[in-house]
Amino acid sequence: MKKIIYIFIISGLFFACNGDDYDLTPFNPETSITINPQTPSYSSGTANFSNFVAVGNSLTAGYSDGALFVEGQENSMPNILAQQFALAGGGPFSQPLMNDNLGGLLLGGQQIASNRLYLSFASGSPSPTAVSGTPSTEVSNVLSGPFNNMGVPGAKSYHLVAPGYGNVAGVAQGLANPYYARMATSSGATVLGDAMTQNPTFFSLWIGNNDILGYATSGGSGMDQTGNLDPTSYGGNDITDPNVFASVYNSLLQGLTANGAKGIVTNLPSITSIPYFTTVPYAALDPSNPDFGGQIPTLNTIFGALNQVYAFLGMPNRSITFSTSAASAVVIKDEDLVDISAQIAAVLSADPSFPVFVQQFGLPAQAAPLVANLLGTVYGQARQANANDLIVLPSSSVIGTINSDAVAFFMSQGLSQELAGQFAVEGITLPLEDKWVLTPEEQNAVETARVSYNQTIESLAALYDLAFLDSADLLQQLLISGISQNGYTTTATYATGGGFSLDGVHPSPRGYAILSNAMIEEINAKYGSNLPSVNSGNYKGVYLQ
Repeated sequence: MKKIIYIFIISGLFFACNGDDYDLTPFNPETSITINPQTPSYSSGTANFSNFVAVGNSLTAGYSDGALFVEGQENSMPNILAQQFALAGGGPFSQPLMNDNLGGLLLGGQQIASNRLYLSFASGSPSPTAVSGTPSTEVSNVLSGPFNNMGVPGAKSYHLVAPGYGNVAGVAQGLANPYYARMATSSGATVLGDAMTQNPTFFSLWIGNNDILGYATSGGSGMDQTGNLDPTSYGGNDITDPNVFASVYNSLLQGLTANGAKGIVTNLPSITSIPYFTTVPYAALDPSNPDFGGQIPTLNTIFGALNQVYAFLGMPNRSITFSTSAASAVVIKDEDLVDISAQIAAVLSADPSFPVFVQQFGLPAQAAPLVANLLGTVYGQARQANANDLIVLPSSSVIGTINSDAVAFFMSQGLSQELAGQFAVEGITLPLEDKWVLTPEEQNAVETARVSYNQTIESLAALYDLAFLDSADLLQQLLISGISQNGYTTTATYATGGGFSLDGVHPSPRGYAILSNAMIEEINAKYGSNLPSVNSGNYKGVYLQ
């Protein structure tokens, strides 16, 4: 069997682009405000926008394309809102701006966060690429506030009330958040405390996404795509207990409304419906690719022996077969399956024909027990993915590549380097690890928590008499028909739809503008204000540089 190389393709993904989504015109806040000369003035109604403070996570901070950077912050949802609030008595709105548009972070001169992504055509086909350059934003250079935008990328609900979450000394150990460390008023400050100190007259609160997002984006494994604990989780990727979330959320609203401030709160969209989870197909193996298609007969012969074992053990649903005429599903490790490693090894070892099977790999018949144990170890929880599985976006650069760690392991067990490489092809001969896949069981855990969080958010919004935005419904509009504003139809399609940035999680500038318009609509309805919407067509759908 020849070496199999990277064969993952998302057919035509970038070639249905609307050229208008690539608008590179620098953002001009003034062009986003259209004042009708026949309207004498704008009113805040019963609200008071004079001191607006926004509290939340990366969605509030203006995070986009996998990073926080100046232009993204200028296009943040609260900054867009503040520009409209200024028409009806709103005051200045300050943000803890990064030093550049690269987006990376330094700690003691060492880069600890990656630069932002942009859509590059350098290789001939469009692909998300990290912008080059050394960032200049040093975490230990604490800014002088206060800041109206208290959005902290990576923050979970309970982080907003955690003393020390902005302690620079704890950043390197993952005990503190570098983004909050740049703006915290002291090493023991809390996000909520710093927000309340400003005595806001109006606030926005959007929190809870990270309470489930870290678990979901790590494939339910609690690990990031490097195999390490996710450095942005600051406390792990476990799903926050709904009772803890409810208690914390109530505390947040108690604090923010203590001096009579009005505001708007937002619930959580279905995160498993965002491009991060819907872009990579489960059937990602294209038989028309000669590096894969030519190997299918050999692969099916090898897996045929394993499939007989699955059938013998009464588990035919675990069979692995590749098609020569249609895209085939990737092979994954499903940790919710019963581990039958020992049973596989025992059945193969007891088969008198197995030593002959082993010899086709150039191994002596005496290696049969070794190979039986290796097959058991590798495929004890393996199956092919199906339409119910969600393959996470970063796996697109992994499927079909050789896993060097697996090669080293197989060689340590006595296989040659060539043979070890053949059995170490990600998603084909080597099951994709749990961190690359969100299985139905893991999806259910995420959705159960989200539904509970949303019930808490909506009920407390009513209790505190606040404006409420159903962002879950807004996302459904993007998914089903798109949202048409100002001559543009924006969808949730990755890279080409204009609604999401290239990280597949956070909105694009246009997405943030659409979100802001939805919030303005709810604010007007709740408080009797008559704020105008922004022209979402003036905001980029994707960055090309």
